[in-house]
Amino acid sequence: MAESVKRVAHGAIRADASIRTAWVAAILCLVISAVTFRATVAALGVYLEKEPVALRAGFETLPTTLGRWQRVGTDVRYDDVINEELGTSSYLNRTFVLDGDPNKGALELHIAYYTGFIDTVPHVPERCWGAAGLEIVTQPHPVPLAIDRSGWDMERGPQHSSGGRYPVVTVTDSVTGSATDVHMPLNELALNITEFQNPQNPTVRYISGYLFLANGRATPSPYEVRSLAFNLTERFAYYCKVQFSARFAQAEGAEGRYSTQVADLFSQLLPPLMRVLPDWPAYESKSASPNDNT
Repeated sequence: MAESVKRVAHGAIRADASIRTAWVAAILCLVISAVTFRATVAALGVYLEKEPVALRAGFETLPTTLGRWQRVGTDVRYDDVINEELGTSSYLNRTFVLDGDPNKGALELHIAYYTGFIDTVPHVPERCWGAAGLEIVTQPHPVPLAIDRSGWDMERGPQHSSGGRYPVVTVTDSVTGSATDVHMPLNELALNITEFQNPQNPTVRYISGYLFLANGRATPSPYEVRSLAFNLTERFAYYCKVQFSARFAQAEGAEGRYSTQVADLFSQLLPPLMRVLPDWPAYESKSASPNDNT
């Protein structure tokens, strides 16, 4: 009997030793895998976590007069509940009218800025306005903007990773008179436009369109913006939604009038807006130099 107890006890000790050995081996494998994975990621120049980048100035510093467009009223700020839902406190809500006459044209501008992460479901009109009771008349579709590029220098800017050059525009501060070279975004500029109606008044059209400026590039797609802002080879991440909304008393020709008005206003807005957003070529250089923490 005593001999049997000794054999059982000895077997249990051996089993415990085997379990401890396997446990230590598993821990070592995990540690080695983690170290190897980090080393491999670093060697490939891949960034799985993105660093935030700050705006160079607040959106409230954007000019209140842009060509023939002037601000009416005051900029609108949301309460804390809506700010939390929006997911950022860096935004601008401003209404512009053409030649001081709302009958000639009125556009509501909304800008929202996100950095270091990306909202998995950006707040866009086709989701939010439908929930508010409006009906979609025309499904979201991209419309190219006829942006005035006459003041863009296409050759002077720094080279970007795809091989071309960032266009440059010289922006003069209306208050100080100082001039700054600003790098304009890559890719074509287009709005993702949706047309709505109120079922209680179907002759009136509500149109809203938006695009995203993300890591120095532009896209009208709420899905593509994630791939632009989260390029694995870039160390930093930001995106900015720019949205224009308008109301038209008559449905016929509303989208054409809207697109023309937005192109005119956005041509004036884009250079000072890019002056407020991060200077992306500088952050591209930092991504290429991992030890640069400035």
